Amino acid sequence: MPTITTANVANAIVKLVAADALPALMGNLVMGNLVNRSFEPTLAQAGDTVNVPIPPSLTANNLASGGSVVTQNPSVGNAQIVLNTHAEASFQIPDVAKVLAVPDLLKLYMDPAVIAIAEKIESDLLNLYAGFTANAVVGTGGTALSEAAVDAAETALFNAKVPASSQKYLVVDGTTYGQLRQNPRFSEFRTAGEAGVRAMIDGTVGKLKDFFVFRSQFVPKTGSGPVTTNNIAFAKDAIGLAVRRLPQPLPGTGAVAEYAELGNFGVRVLMSYQPNTLAQQFTVDVLYGAAVLRSAHGVQVRS
Repeated sequence: MPTITTANVANAIVKLVAADALPALMGNLVMGNLVNRSFEPTLAQAGDTVNVPIPPSLTANNLASGGSVVTQNPSVGNAQIVLNTHAEASFQIPDVAKVLAVPDLLKLYMDPAVIAIAEKIESDLLNLYAGFTANAVVGTGGTALSEAAVDAAETALFNAKVPASSQKYLVVDGTTYGQLRQNPRFSEFRTAGEAGVRAMIDGTVGKLKDFFVFRSQFVPKTGSGPVTTNNIAFAKDAIGLAVRRLPQPLPGTGAVAEYAELGNFGVRVLMSYQPNTLAQQFTVDVLYGAAVLRSAHGVQVRS
């Protein structure tokens, strides 16, 4: 039986906190769950660059009788994602033992910190809308999003040769989502069938013009009178989100760290003692970068 030590208890506390961190984070992400995520449990520092290979384009040649193949020398493209964001949310707990004894209290502290990080990631991803320059902007700022604009966005992605097997997403703000729900062609059983019933009863648009429609509170708005809402339509490979591990604190510094990793996402949870407040400080942080990988696979949709 292992000996119970202060170090063991400290590590156990951080592991318990970390176990609650990542599920809460993933549950509050919209864009973060839709884009192409790259995660490796390798240590990195702010400013490091992640290189993402882009498949080359090849052409098919007609091989005539007695002829020879045409050798092509394709060049693999490269998109770079700079790990330029170190997001953190910290809080202090005066009586750790009491909080750990009551799980609901731990959740009360942890959820706001995790949600703050999720909101930061969402905002950074949605603010990449200006990088979609390969396709013409659809929709008009300050006006309701029309069926024609959604149709034009889907057509633009088709013409850009987005694979038919690739899922396409339309992320809009709350007002635009409501406008889509009020379109009678999408919200009534006689025109949209079961999907129209779901829009009316459950309030969900679901799938529209081959787009899975989502709403986010962090869709950026620009201008004034009228304000332009910068929604986006995109395929998964249009945007990349790279997440990397942050290093462990130096031994003997009084801080204990644990990683919470799930699939291709991960955060670090730190616990340290603050003598000025006689409390334990917890920090949830993540190192990441976001960038447009394929401009042709995204469209700015204004409303």
